[in-house]
Amino acid sequence: MAALRDALSLVLLVAAVIGVGVVCLQAWMLRRHLRAGGAPPAIAPRPPAPPISILKPLCGLDDQLAENLASFAALPYPDYEVVLGVASADDPACPIAAQIVRRWPERFRLVIQRGAPGLNPKVNQLIGLCAAARADVLVISDSNTRVPPGYLDEIAAQLADPGVGLVTHPLAGESPRAVPSCGARLDNLHLTATITPGFVAASTLCGKTYVVGKSMAMRRADLDALGGFQAVKDVLAEDFVLGRLIPAQLGKRVVLGRAVVACISERRSPVAFAARYARWSVMQRQCSGLLPYLGLLLLNPVLLALLALAVAPSRSALVGLALVFGVRALADSVVGRWARGRALSPLSLALIPFKELLTGAAWVHGLCTNTIVWRSNRLRVGRGSVLSPAPAARHPTLPVLPPLGTAGRH
Repeated sequence: MAALRDALSLVLLVAAVIGVGVVCLQAWMLRRHLRAGGAPPAIAPRPPAPPISILKPLCGLDDQLAENLASFAALPYPDYEVVLGVASADDPACPIAAQIVRRWPERFRLVIQRGAPGLNPKVNQLIGLCAAARADVLVISDSNTRVPPGYLDEIAAQLADPGVGLVTHPLAGESPRAVPSCGARLDNLHLTATITPGFVAASTLCGKTYVVGKSMAMRRADLDALGGFQAVKDVLAEDFVLGRLIPAQLGKRVVLGRAVVACISERRSPVAFAARYARWSVMQRQCSGLLPYLGLLLLNPVLLALLALAVAPSRSALVGLALVFGVRALADSVVGRWARGRALSPLSLALIPFKELLTGAAWVHGLCTNTIVWRSNRLRVGRGSVLSPAPAARHPTLPVLPPLGTAGRH
């Protein structure tokens, strides 16, 4: 039995070393992507900047919601509008949205959703926002985001190439005003140092650009050719599906931009963090398939090293854990500097083991179930993240992780 434990511990430690190597490779790919010189390919003659409609579905009170929306009031772009949407006038975000519209009536408009044609509540809002938008270039932007000054210019330049069908962007977690809560630190750490380097590396190394719904831009004509947002009204990962339909049906490319979109999180709890990534894990397994999903466990190298130490405590396992944690913390710190302009704080880096424990538990959850609870709705997630109503839980008295009070799934 002792020999078996030692062998299992060694396997876990080797997996942890491989995982931390993957983390470092992803960090390096992010640095290459963000530092790649030059603008998008020049189109001669360069067309004038097209009008842009930014669609912002709102749901609940995001951290600094008013400031997030106000940051879109004066972007240095000649012709754009921001269309805000709420599911109903009773949504807590509605008064703030109305205040923003009164302050900048030439920039913002407010749309209240009518009807719910699909099972994805965010897409239901986007259907109405798209119908109300005036421009032919549509930018979907979550309510907790802020963007750099050149954001819209980069989108316009990329979409000037007729071979580009969709533009998405890297993300970074931020807490610009307050001291963040533990859950917000976890959120910012994971989004900045794990998710963003992961999909940048997938785009660079594998040629698979994964679309993140917090920031995606496309032409209305291309969206209409796919059947509009109605085509994804009953899928959980509408961004992922659109990112696959654009090349498959239209023969156009999905491009990952270089402008980093900030996602504001200050008051999230660890329970809400775990709930989000439990839902994400179900979605990831159904979108990627079982084998790629199993490989995602390598992105928790500190957790793997902790398990190695727990299975067979030894000095070598302890040294291995210390080295894996040190390299992971260093990689996450420099990724924070590259993506946000400053390193992640020592307190946030100290939460890496806790973060990996929670995301590891979410990974197991995604492996074991096909159902989610989202905005109080119990749904079954099928292959490709297709949604269908799920039967009522057998034990309705058991506590259920609360849904997020934000506009986006992510």
